[in-house]
Amino acid sequence: MADSYDVIIVGAGMVGAAAACLLSKSDTTGKIKPLKIALVEASIAKPFNEDSFDPRVAAITEKSRQILTSCGVWETIEKLRVSPYLSMDVWDAESTGRIRFNCHDIHQPNLGHIVESSAIVQALLEETQRLSNIDFICPSTIREYQKHAGLVTVTLDDDRQIEAALLIGADGANSEVRQNFGFTSKEWDYEHEAIVTTIKTENPNQQTAWQRFMQTGPLALLPLNNGGDQHHCSIVWSQEPAVAKALMALNDEQFCSELTRASECCLGQVISVDKRFSFPLRQRHAVDYVLPSVALVGDAAHTIHPLAGQGVNLGFADVEALVDEIKRAQARGKDFGGEFTLRRYQRRRKPENLMTMSVMEGFKHLFSADQLPLRLLRSLGMSKLDKITPLKNEIIKRAMGL
Repeated sequence: MADSYDVIIVGAGMVGAAAACLLSKSDTTGKIKPLKIALVEASIAKPFNEDSFDPRVAAITEKSRQILTSCGVWETIEKLRVSPYLSMDVWDAESTGRIRFNCHDIHQPNLGHIVESSAIVQALLEETQRLSNIDFICPSTIREYQKHAGLVTVTLDDDRQIEAALLIGADGANSEVRQNFGFTSKEWDYEHEAIVTTIKTENPNQQTAWQRFMQTGPLALLPLNNGGDQHHCSIVWSQEPAVAKALMALNDEQFCSELTRASECCLGQVISVDKRFSFPLRQRHAVDYVLPSVALVGDAAHTIHPLAGQGVNLGFADVEALVDEIKRAQARGKDFGGEFTLRRYQRRRKPENLMTMSVMEGFKHLFSADQLPLRLLRSLGMSKLDKITPLKNEIIKRAMGL
């Protein structure tokens, strides 16, 4: 006999754990009963370490911060470590084009927060432990998926079976849920690799996110704050595979020297670097996010180039929309795992995700182009936009989800 739940969530990363927390909450009227949720995760999460920085960070927008607040975890995350950034400085390596954004121009306390992934996951999982209607099943892998009579049944690696009216795939870019249920996806390589690590710089980061667009790929320096020390940044350096391989082969001193040059000494010399990691960049988008009784969220549905830091923010927005549609169906006595409900979620999120992915793809091609007319166009466009304050402010507010 299978253990019964209302929802099974596969994947307890940032997006999956956020989905569990949001779904577990009662609505403000108290008329919708809390759902019984199984959160299944294959591996135990790495705990947050206050003595060192996690190389994986997320640029949390104001909208995502509000979602994490609704999950009941933002205060916990703040107590662990967050790094608000007040401005952004973006420039083109091949021209004089430059654009700056500042939170004071839009009357906001900041433009967002750089937060280590381990801090977000730890806060979310601690919250799931406090919620009596969530069963956290970890470590556990799923051996088999079956659909029958409006239910999804999964068999775990210990032969235990669990079933629910809805299964949510939040198991990342290589989603087994997506593969097992035959979701079609369109995907292609960016022919880039991303190098991520934490660095220490000669000058303080000024609570500014720095991004330099080079022909071989963008470099982002994201400010970190550790007890008032602002001499650290998390970097995401996207490069062609051969260049990335050569950079990874350098010793720390050589890498710091190359990074200092690539950043045009915007923070002085790069003094030290933590362990480096690299991974290939690939864009992927599921043709459909839903089937009857199954929904994909976050990277399981779509992956995007990290140049604007929008990946996890799109995932949180997916979760918010899906939870909203599930609770709408509950309030009306409808089947929240049915295709009608899930299609409403897809209609809300797919156009937004596609638009963001298209914009990022356009940026990538525009800034990697070496033709003189395009270089002049980039320079002129950035310089003009920097002077059109109302338009510039609308762009940054939209990026923040305001």
